[in-house]
Amino acid sequence: MENLVNFQSLFGGIYKDKKVLLTGHTGFKGSWLALWLDQMGAQVYGYALANEGQNHLDLLNLNIHQNINDLRDLKALQAYFDEVQPDIVFHLAAQALVRASYDDPIETFSTNVMGTLNVYEASRKTPSVKAIVNVTSDKCYENREWFWGYRENEAMGGYDPYSASKGCAELLTASYRNSYFNNDDFGKKHQVLLASGRAGNVIGGGDWAGDRLIPDIVRATSKNEAVKIRNPKATRPWQHVLEPLSGYLNLGWKLLEQNVAVAEGWNFGPDNSSNLPVEDIIALSQKYWDSITIEFSKDPNDHHEANLLMLDCSKANKMLKWKAVWGIDKTLEKTIVWYKEFYLNQKVVSQNDLNDYVTDAKAANIPWAL
Repeated sequence: MENLVNFQSLFGGIYKDKKVLLTGHTGFKGSWLALWLDQMGAQVYGYALANEGQNHLDLLNLNIHQNINDLRDLKALQAYFDEVQPDIVFHLAAQALVRASYDDPIETFSTNVMGTLNVYEASRKTPSVKAIVNVTSDKCYENREWFWGYRENEAMGGYDPYSASKGCAELLTASYRNSYFNNDDFGKKHQVLLASGRAGNVIGGGDWAGDRLIPDIVRATSKNEAVKIRNPKATRPWQHVLEPLSGYLNLGWKLLEQNVAVAEGWNFGPDNSSNLPVEDIIALSQKYWDSITIEFSKDPNDHHEANLLMLDCSKANKMLKWKAVWGIDKTLEKTIVWYKEFYLNQKVVSQNDLNDYVTDAKAANIPWAL
């Protein structure tokens, strides 16, 4: 498909020729963000561990700079900051799985907390850095299984090690914003604005992580196997990967424009109609790939996982004029068809999906797309 979208005009054209240091570029969300930034004419510098096995980044064949290294090695990270001299940092690198965090909590906390600390330290000592967008998770909140969404001023928490590590990363972010990147001192004592983005369950093509619903479904279906489902009633705010990325890019845009009021925490999630239980997601997925079959498999020894978690995105809706572009049907259609094209036709349709997303955002008069 010919690329008819004027990507370089998006987000006020702020990313063209900017040096963007992106941690976690080899991951699911990071690879999509690398694609989008590359399309907008940014100079993308990725810093992450190698992605083992099948991964989206390799399929995209992007011409970006990469440093394959561990975020916890501050000396190596600082050397890369010194070499690149980035204008803005998007920090996405993380151990991102709840069940894996039970198996190896030290890995989870050291990566998600100390890794974030290293990014802030390297940023603080690099004069070129003007903006940092830290990506955490909706699981950073203390989950009380409420039937309404969490707002940005709710208490941080975390039952499992992963969720707790993201709560810690948010506390660390607040500490650095107060101590080194204080909004009141911007332009006087420092030149850096720091914001964080919190998103819910993100789906889309190119995710092959273990122990996630959509990757589990498509992996099993591609082998003509039934997917084993542990918790069919668990309800999550499902959204396409491009939705929160548009939020993070929106934050970066405003931070680079020196909008101090944006240097805070922000929720990016779908509207309430996309808060659905797992069993409904499977039923909708079967509309787009009728080979999908399921098998319920509850293990009494399974670790605790939250049943209900939603975000209130009123702040981003009102102050950033940000909103989700695709409803749950379009989100699942784009996601399942991506994998269907990949497994059955050996096609990668990521560029098409990005084009369609931007086109639909423009049609909806969302400011970042105009």
